Amino acid sequence: MHEDNARFPSQDPIRAGLKGACPRCGQGKLFDGLLKVRPKCSACGLDYGFADSGDGPAVFVMLIAGFLVVGFALWFEFTFHPTILLHLLITLPIAVVVCLGTLRLLKGVLIALQYRHNASEGRIDRD
Repeated sequence: MHEDNARFPSQDPIRAGLKGACPRCGQGKLFDGLLKVRPKCSACGLDYGFADSGDGPAVFVMLIAGFLVVGFALWFEFTFHPTILLHLLITLPIAVVVCLGTLRLLKGVLIALQYRHNASEGRIDRD
């Protein structure tokens, strides 16, 4: 995967991921925009080529955000009995904000954990 010989204090992967910071030094930024991962850290030069969170963040977002948004929609329905249009006008923006917000956080955490545990794609040894 990556050979890390640099001397940096150990970073908490959860804290670094939630901040969107470099998992090695904690100073540089991990993201370039909302969800795009930068090519490398601007502070320590760590190549982010190893960073492939795959579908993991999306699965967690579906579980967490789905629970929150559906819970809110059910509460809203049984408390106020709104029309379908009012449901869409209120619940849909909440769903978008919750999904995008949690997606960035979870993607950062999973990339930081991937770096911390030196995780990589599985390989079969053929001797």
